[in-house]
Amino acid sequence: MTAITLLDGSIGQELVKRSGDRATPLWSTQVMMDHPQIVRDVHDAYFAAGATVATTNTYAVLRDRLARVGLEDRVGHLADVAVSAAIAARDAHGGGRVAGAVGPLVQSYRPDLCPAAAEAALIYAEPVAAIAPRVDLLLFETMCSVDQARGACLAARAAGVPLWLAVSVMDEDGTRLRSGEPLGDLAPLLAEFTPDAILLNCSPPEAITQGLPHIADFGLPFGAYANGFTRISEGFLGAAPTVDALEQRTDLSPGTYAATVMGWIDAGATIVGGCCEIGPDHIAELARRIREAGHEIV
Repeated sequence: MTAITLLDGSIGQELVKRSGDRATPLWSTQVMMDHPQIVRDVHDAYFAAGATVATTNTYAVLRDRLARVGLEDRVGHLADVAVSAAIAARDAHGGGRVAGAVGPLVQSYRPDLCPAAAEAALIYAEPVAAIAPRVDLLLFETMCSVDQARGACLAARAAGVPLWLAVSVMDEDGTRLRSGEPLGDLAPLLAEFTPDAILLNCSPPEAITQGLPHIADFGLPFGAYANGFTRISEGFLGAAPTVDALEQRTDLSPGTYAATVMGWIDAGATIVGGCCEIGPDHIAELARRIREAGHEIV
């Protein structure tokens, strides 16, 4: 029997779907401003499905992203709304942890646009200060280069809470970060900062299966949570993209996804869940299979 931490699934995409609103460059942040109750509903759904971690809807609550629409001074307020929803859902459930999510600066999957690590850490100081005092851990997500990951580690170092570092790999080559750097290039950074876990996220399940042995070699607790996109399209890599430029896979049923994740657990992963387009039904089926295999969900 292995103790498995079961993350939730998609937060941002699930919020957009449930809102029924037209997608905007502010993504799930816009939904949270317009329909704050939906955030709580999503967290409740994942706890009901068996997840033990609620990931806050703060991935894109960053000054540089909000500045595009004149909302840069609302970082603290929006972080409070997001964290409060996750905490309320955890408390209503009667247990679990809250992970404070922080995403890439400027734009997802574009590490070439991100400020250098030292500058990024200074920018990250604001959302980290707003989130860290009320969460159980910081989850820096979708870091796509070694330097992006370094900026995350620098920002989290003074926060006083555990850090889970999640990196994203290429759709077509899961052994490489989206920057093209081999996963092995993270080794000196991880030795220097020793995050509490190293994860692969927001990449196709097939790519994650390729990359998982490489992060297992780092000697840290490890795991993964994949997306359900067909691919990261060129349209989404342009300026101010919306999720309309991405297409959901039709071949990734809850059963199919759970079978893949069980393979990761067999390979030693102890933290698993889902990313964009992986919803509560996927997490419920995964929880069922984890228990059926004799593991404990913690």
